Formats: sequence, C-alpha cells, structure tokens
Amino acid sequence: MFTGPQIVELISELGITHVVWVPDSTLGQWEEALTAAPNIELVRVCREGETWAVAAGLHLGGARPLVIIQCTGLFESGDALRNAVHDYKLPLFAIVGYRSYLNQSTLPGDTCLVFTEPILDAWRLDYRLIDAPEKFSQIGEHYIACREAGKPGVALIAEGKA
Repeated sequence: MFTGPQIVELISELGITHVVWVPDSTLGQWEEALTAAPNIELVRVCREGETWAVAAGLHLGGARPLVIIQCTGLFESGDALRNAVHDYKLPLFAIVGYRSYLNQSTLPGDTCLVFTEPILDAWRLDYRLIDAPEKFSQIGEHYIACREAGKPGVALIAEGKA
C-alpha cells in the first residue's frame, strides 16, 4: 500500500532514529529504502519478541525507536510487549502489518482477521487501522499523539491484494 520511500520520509520527519524489525513479505519491501536512509538505523532481530526488548533498550538510551512487525509476530511477542509497555510503561510505537486484511475473500479462514484487533484491545494498545492509501497521514498523527501523551501505540497497516 505504501512505498519504502514514503515510509522513510514519514519516519524521518517524525524523528525516529531506529527501526527494529522482522520484515514480512509486504513490509519487507521497505528494506532497501530503510537501509539507504542516512538518519535511520535498521536493526534486524530474529524473533518478534526481541523487537520490544531492543526498542525498550534504545528508548531508555535516548533513541526514538519504531517496531515494525506483522500481526503474526505480534501474537508471538505478547509477553515481551507486556513487559515493555505495561510493566516498564515505555511509550513504544509500532507499525504492525495486518496480514490478509485486503484479500479476505481470497483467503477465507485466515485467523489473523479474527485475532489481531482483539489482541491489540486486550493489550490495551491504542491503534489506528490504516486500510486505505488516503489514511497514510494517520500514521504520523497517531505517532505524535501517542508520543505527546507518553503512551504506546500502533499503526495497523492493512496488507494483501486489493
């Protein structure tokens, strides 16, 4: 839905210093632009649970990290997320790819569509569903609002063929 250069321009404007991620087939298309960005450090981890721990350390060290993972990785990383944003009360922000959202009719039964938003609600994460190109600006707006409120947040990016 969005290109790597669009994302790099946005996160650069927001002052994000590090992107901590496990890319999927959709969000991974941003890698070339993220790698080339001179003011963003791309941090690759092995498992999604590590993204929260690394982002927490970066935040505590004075950086402005952004977690980028897919919703399946969100499911896997729940305990690390809980520790970072609820126990330590860190205002971490994430872009989460919402697998299959845009092609529900061709992938019936994908349980990502059943569990993603209820899991975000259960973890009490303020999120915005970005399911159309005209909602791009909501990513930055939500990041700024969460940052000013000192709370964590998520931009849930619809993925799939549409």
